[in-house]
Amino acid sequence: MLRPLSLRLVLTVLALGAAGAAMGQTPAPPGPPAAQDQAPAQPAAPATPAPAPDQNAPAPNAGDAFGLPVDLPERTVVYFKGTGTWDAAFDTIVDGFKTVNAYLDKQGIKPAGPPLTVYTATDDSSFSFQAAVPVAEAPKDPPKGDIAVGKAPTGKALKFTHHGSYDSMDTTYEAITNYLDEKQLDAKDLFIEEYRTDPITTPEDKLVIDIYVPIDDTPPSDQGSAPGTTPPASPDKR
Repeated sequence: MLRPLSLRLVLTVLALGAAGAAMGQTPAPPGPPAAQDQAPAQPAAPATPAPAPDQNAPAPNAGDAFGLPVDLPERTVVYFKGTGTWDAAFDTIVDGFKTVNAYLDKQGIKPAGPPLTVYTATDDSSFSFQAAVPVAEAPKDPPKGDIAVGKAPTGKALKFTHHGSYDSMDTTYEAITNYLDEKQLDAKDLFIEEYRTDPITTPEDKLVIDIYVPIDDTPPSDQGSAPGTTPPASPDKR
């Protein structure tokens, strides 16, 4: 199914092609002169004013990152490890953060950074993830069950920023995929979403999410890049 951005691009190309074809046609010969008693032309109707912009749409930010190279720092995180389907992805992730926050509150531990989701595996219908919250140090009383303590991914990555709902991220991930293809970059088989806005309390259309795509910086061998390296699967199958 065509995404909204792709559909607009296709329509634009078709419109330009039709305009070019019209310009290339031979103009029709002039018609006979108008009769003297022809009624005078009516004044043109006033132009219809353009519709007002959608006040709820997220405003673009010229300072947002798109393909910005960064080094992901070492961070200790408490995380909930789970799986979900794309149909209910955001609710599943939010429930994971609620579970982690409940544990941290019980232990009296304050977060040491914004929450992040690490996607460890994806396919067309489902995904595996870690809903992680950075902490200053590992808890003295380690969590049990679905909650664990670990390290967030580190190393070189590209940073992209998304404004708006989780469901509207399809367009952002499509742009990221095109960027990786254009730059011929090999991405590792995981990606990270870091939330500038609280994913639990922020209205979905007001979310601001930084997306980090870890890049494979292994020097190519004499035979070229390792076979089978592809960009990570992204949640564009929702």
